[in-house]
Amino acid sequence: MKKNLIVCGLAAAAMAVCLTGCGGESSNNAGNSSGGEADSAAKNTESSDELYVYNWGEYIDEDVISQFEDETGIQVIYDLFETNEEMYPIIEAGAVTYDVVCPSDYMIQKMVENDLLAEINLDNVPNIDQIDPAYMEMSKAFDPENKFSVPYCWGTVGILYNTKRLEELGVAPPAKWSDLWDEKLSGEILMQDSVRDAFMVALKKDGFSMNSSDKNELEQAKQALISQKPLVQAYVIDQVRDKMIGGEAAVGVIYSGEMLYIQEEVENLGLDYTLEYVLPEEGTNLWLDSWVIPKNAKNKENAEKWINFLCRPEIAKANFEYITYPTPNKGAFDLLDEELQNNKSVFPDTDSLVNCEVFRYLGDEVDGIYNDLWKEVKSN
Repeated sequence: MKKNLIVCGLAAAAMAVCLTGCGGESSNNAGNSSGGEADSAAKNTESSDELYVYNWGEYIDEDVISQFEDETGIQVIYDLFETNEEMYPIIEAGAVTYDVVCPSDYMIQKMVENDLLAEINLDNVPNIDQIDPAYMEMSKAFDPENKFSVPYCWGTVGILYNTKRLEELGVAPPAKWSDLWDEKLSGEILMQDSVRDAFMVALKKDGFSMNSSDKNELEQAKQALISQKPLVQAYVIDQVRDKMIGGEAAVGVIYSGEMLYIQEEVENLGLDYTLEYVLPEEGTNLWLDSWVIPKNAKNKENAEKWINFLCRPEIAKANFEYITYPTPNKGAFDLLDEELQNNKSVFPDTDSLVNCEVFRYLGDEVDGIYNDLWKEVKSN
């Protein structure tokens, strides 16, 4: 339920600053969370036994937080954000101080370019050797020298489909993004309510980069999304999972990290249909969320202890089992049972990722173009 790339407006960003960016109530109350209270980080001091963490909701096993506290004697104050765009102005304003944050790829690039991050002392993170080199290489798309970030979770965006409903509609299982423009799927499509994700689908459909800044390509993508709208049941985010489990739609654009939960729910509910996940042939978003340390962090060494702790294979395995988003930790992967390791919906073969890209920060001007075009799509 974590991924969400809606770009917030200036008013929302300003409101987020006023509310100190705590992202709502914490879902990880284990005696260590601030519960999302607005003044939690404002109490930060020079104390060496505190750590202020800013993370997505439902994105860590709360027992892991307790274990870290027990082992280190460091008290974790844990706040939540819902979107990268909610998080960014909080860090940029600097009025609220966090020691360690978990943004996504393109937002990390923006934070680096705007000098908001401290270099991580990797001497204090020896467990980084447990991160598969493939993900360190992937990180170079937004952190060219691997100075500012350590991978935490990764995944893809693909199409979830209801096998029974497609058979009833006389539609073959989707293999391409362009299949989401099939008129037989009218009222049966769930699209992500996210400017970058929606445009990614349309851009990749036509063979363009999902990081395109070409105005003609973006205009073509806008027109494609407008032409698709009569077929779309709804633009949603977290609801894709539950709507698909409930049999309310035939296909939906979804994040791969939802697949373990979906597969378990389908089995537990004894449904008479299956929900399958496919990576479209044209390619898709290969995303990476990583830990970073803001430049104004007051407890940098504690942040590095936190990152090192989370890189321990048994800890990374516990997190994976709790949040179900793929881990880049090769030691943790080796601890998983063979059935999980071979689950291609969760851990796809690398050859299926050949046309995938990592989102990049395109600059404020291009972001503005995307947002304006997205408004046109939504208003048509």
